[in-house]
Amino acid sequence: MLAWPAPLLPSLPGPGPVLRLFDTARGEVVETTPGPTARMYVCGITPYDATHLGHAATYLAFDLVNRVWRDGGHAVHYVQNVTDVDDPLLERADRDGEDWIVLAMRETALFREDMAALRVLPPEDYVGAVESIPMIVAHVETLLDAGLAYALDDGTGDVYQDVAQAPGFGTESGYDEATMLRLSAERGGDPDRAGKRNRLDPMLWRGERPGEPSWPGPRGTAGRPGWHIECAAIALDRIGMGFDVQGGGSDLVFPHHEFSAVHAEALTGTKPFARAYVHAAMISLDGEKMSKSRGNLVFVSKLRGSDVDSMAVRLALLSGHYRTDRAWTPQLLSAAEQRLSTWRAAVALPAGAPAAPLLTALRERLADDLDSPGAIAAVDAWAERTLATAAESDGQEEHAPDIARDAVDALLGIAL
Repeated sequence: MLAWPAPLLPSLPGPGPVLRLFDTARGEVVETTPGPTARMYVCGITPYDATHLGHAATYLAFDLVNRVWRDGGHAVHYVQNVTDVDDPLLERADRDGEDWIVLAMRETALFREDMAALRVLPPEDYVGAVESIPMIVAHVETLLDAGLAYALDDGTGDVYQDVAQAPGFGTESGYDEATMLRLSAERGGDPDRAGKRNRLDPMLWRGERPGEPSWPGPRGTAGRPGWHIECAAIALDRIGMGFDVQGGGSDLVFPHHEFSAVHAEALTGTKPFARAYVHAAMISLDGEKMSKSRGNLVFVSKLRGSDVDSMAVRLALLSGHYRTDRAWTPQLLSAAEQRLSTWRAAVALPAGAPAAPLLTALRERLADDLDSPGAIAAVDAWAERTLATAAESDGQEEHAPDIARDAVDALLGIAL
């Protein structure tokens, strides 16, 4: 599956500092320690609706991770999936009387356009669930052969993993059983399904149901893959075990990231699946989390269609810390538009306040658990000083606006 075009990434003098991120599994900010090539997997969209601002905020957070690593001298192998067959997609297609394949292709294409407009660096591997089904089936067969998975005896062909044989189960989220059961029921699981050995056993394969698409599956049983094994299989295939960052929204902590790790660790017999689990917070509108189920969505494409500058949208979302739940308001966008205008006025000048301290501040703030509000404040201070002394020669530095423009572009992804 094709990703989107990569924006140009300016080179900056010298390397940036080591990136530190909050690891959900350890409950603290830790240093990332990638090798020459940093490896990151970020869970992608289920393409039954276009990119809303909650999606955008998540992918912008991990775009900062990508940019800070690259500034630190690392290559980055970034993988993202597309869940292009799943219950929500099929339900939406059925509701609208549309072919589910056409719906998935259209919304994936729109997502690509949104990511390109927001200047998100594309993944090296952009992989759909459908194209991965033969690989997923092989993994399910492996788990069945090892006695780590089982098929229900009710004739459905559904296959589950036995979490009782997964000694690391629960370490990624740190949740107790009651919390896991509640979240499983809320987020696509089936804890009350009859015939399961354990209420929390995750589905690996869903046997064929009338009116649903299906493919040849394990033990010759037609059907389609479960959600969590999809990401486990793609990550194992493209970047292997022990990659540096598993990323996504905070609503993926459980069950998705927990079960993806359980699957991968059972398949390989090794730990950890990811060295750090990093999660972006939720965006709300009118006091409620922005979500498809609530229907309170603000779409990136709609903002772009109403002539809102994509850089203002990016700047507005980055003005809050990625781990802080925050609200989207017209005032937030208006403030970002004004800030963008100020920054552009400052970099349009032939000289400005010294840029080296700005570059240092940007690097330090973003390396400290992606402190984008602190980084934005540093640019604000530089722009204010540059504009205030525009008519003076004392304290002004030739080419500083060019350096500032490149720094803001390379590190914050804002094109000025």
